Amino acid sequence: MEKEQEQNPSNEHASSDAEMDNNNPKVESETKKEKEEIKITPEEKIEELEDRLARTLAEMENQRRRFEKEKEDAFEYGGSLFAKEALNLIDNLERSKQVLENDEKLKNTEALKKTLEHLEIVNKDLISIFSKNNIKPIECLNKKLNPNLHQAMIEIEDDLKEPGTIVQEIQKGFTIKDRLLRPSLVGVSKKTQNKNEENQQNIENSENK
Repeated sequence: MEKEQEQNPSNEHASSDAEMDNNNPKVESETKKEKEEIKITPEEKIEELEDRLARTLAEMENQRRRFEKEKEDAFEYGGSLFAKEALNLIDNLERSKQVLENDEKLKNTEALKKTLEHLEIVNKDLISIFSKNNIKPIECLNKKLNPNLHQAMIEIEDDLKEPGTIVQEIQKGFTIKDRLLRPSLVGVSKKTQNKNEENQQNIENSENK
């Protein structure tokens, strides 16, 4: 008997390995999973495939809608960069007008009057062309400052207007369809500071020092 046991040590190891496999939680889990998979009926498998198909189709539809929206935006607003560059024409016309109006040698001359009239005609034509392409100027004078449309550059003392009212247009702003192309650069009103308040403020500042 002792010789037989010595000659078959592998049987003992095989038996031991089998026992370890049976007690191994991982092996038990995989076996259980296989049994569960076997229990899935054809109807359940079909339902699972139908669900996956529905999810895939929904994702494809979402991607199609995003593509259509991007294509529409590109068509509607693709000219924004060109439009911004074209606005320089209006800016240059306005600057030329101001230069001529401030020229002492030309003031009150017939030549200046005719030149300004021509510049105004060109300006109106440009505005008309822009409007036909849904590029419209922002009306801002005497309106309350709107950060979505206007950019305040300076404050101007004016007791006749409510603080924050636009009293000067430095550069005209424009929209393209329902989007801002560029904001209006404006000056807004503020209350005149009382001299007594200024003196009192100066005194308080000096005392704090």
